[in-house]
Amino acid sequence: MMKENSYHLLKLLMKPMSKFIDDKMLGTFLLLIAAITGFAWANSPYADSYNALWNIPISISMGNFAISESLLHWVNDALMVIFFFVIGLEIKRELLVGELSSFQKASLPVMAALGGMLAPALIYLAFNMGGPGSNGWGIPMATDIAFSLGCLLALGSLIPLPLKVFLLALAIVDDLGAILVIALFYTEEISLISLGIGLLILVISIILNIKGVRKTYPYALLGLALWLAFFLSGIHATIAGVLLAFTIPSRAQLDQKRFREETNSILNSFPEKEFKIMMVDETQRSMMQQLKCTVDNLDTPLQRLEDALYPLVSYFIIPLFALANAGVNIAQGSEGSSVFNPVTIGIIAGLFFGKQLGITLFAWLTVKLGLAQLPDQVSWSQIWAAGCLAGIGFTMSLFVTNLAFAEPILFYQAKIGIIIGSILSAGTGIIIMILASKRRSGTKHDDEAI
Repeated sequence: MMKENSYHLLKLLMKPMSKFIDDKMLGTFLLLIAAITGFAWANSPYADSYNALWNIPISISMGNFAISESLLHWVNDALMVIFFFVIGLEIKRELLVGELSSFQKASLPVMAALGGMLAPALIYLAFNMGGPGSNGWGIPMATDIAFSLGCLLALGSLIPLPLKVFLLALAIVDDLGAILVIALFYTEEISLISLGIGLLILVISIILNIKGVRKTYPYALLGLALWLAFFLSGIHATIAGVLLAFTIPSRAQLDQKRFREETNSILNSFPEKEFKIMMVDETQRSMMQQLKCTVDNLDTPLQRLEDALYPLVSYFIIPLFALANAGVNIAQGSEGSSVFNPVTIGIIAGLFFGKQLGITLFAWLTVKLGLAQLPDQVSWSQIWAAGCLAGIGFTMSLFVTNLAFAEPILFYQAKIGIIIGSILSAGTGIIIMILASKRRSGTKHDDEAI
């Protein structure tokens, strides 16, 4: 009975997280369809139209100032800023009130993620150190949170909620690591003037937060200016999205007691005047606005932005990115190359072997050293399976590839490695997860029978 009560309490505490996880399913499905479509299109008789579409030049000009990029670059350098902004909001939320809000909660996924970044990078460098592909060491470090969680969700009730939360927290830490790698190691020549302007914009956004500005449009306008400053500075513009996210207000202005008092006061004094079609009484409308303000004071700009942007990112931006970047033409790209090259092998080995080895080993060491405990209802076999699923690097790995390689042949080799490594990781992770979950379920039933 005590175990059952603890389980129900855990489910109640994890309810916001479980809703977030469940919402990933549709996004994962759209991402998969977009990736398959892009790959099939690029290898069809209509491959020329695929390349022509993403190479369409698009220019934005204002007076003598103009930015001209291909459609592909606008997707990767502009739309993906919104994706990274949402990641930044997720990271900030988790640091404040989620699975990264205390040492006890954060130690296991943080250490597991650290192992899951170091091992793939080292394995990749073992194949490519000193070679033309050495700059791609960041590619197998990444985890695609949508695909990896999507695989877990596809297994339904076989997977305990704490395991989903562990993988989500691990993937968020992994994303933070990828962002730091992009900022520190995949940055071109820096323009100090543009960078200084960008930092000034960040300071202004922080001041707005301190001054209690909770409307979202000032931060949106500052975000556009920040993106442009970073775009011109040489630091990859998507970093602007993450930095801006950390300046968004995240504290509610009311606690539960004050919220109840204020809303009850408004509702109890609300004029009992009937209306048809619409409310026209000025007193009623004024009190309605007061009620809206009270609700807004309980909600936070961080949560409002996350809720508003999540569908845009999951159902449009990420599938569009996959469609634009998954188009690897095997016939064209294989000229003078094969799967057996250092870049492809390094990425496959990094994603498939490095991820599962690093995550499982570092998680085991963290528990053995007494820094964390294995989540309730989770076995080491399931942690191993989660490590395999974290080897699905698709979206983030493709993004880092765009930054790491300019040579078409290296670009092609990397994409092939990402696709093969991600498929192997997904298949192996699902098989191990099914076997481990069924074995654990069978053991549990045996214990109950005894």
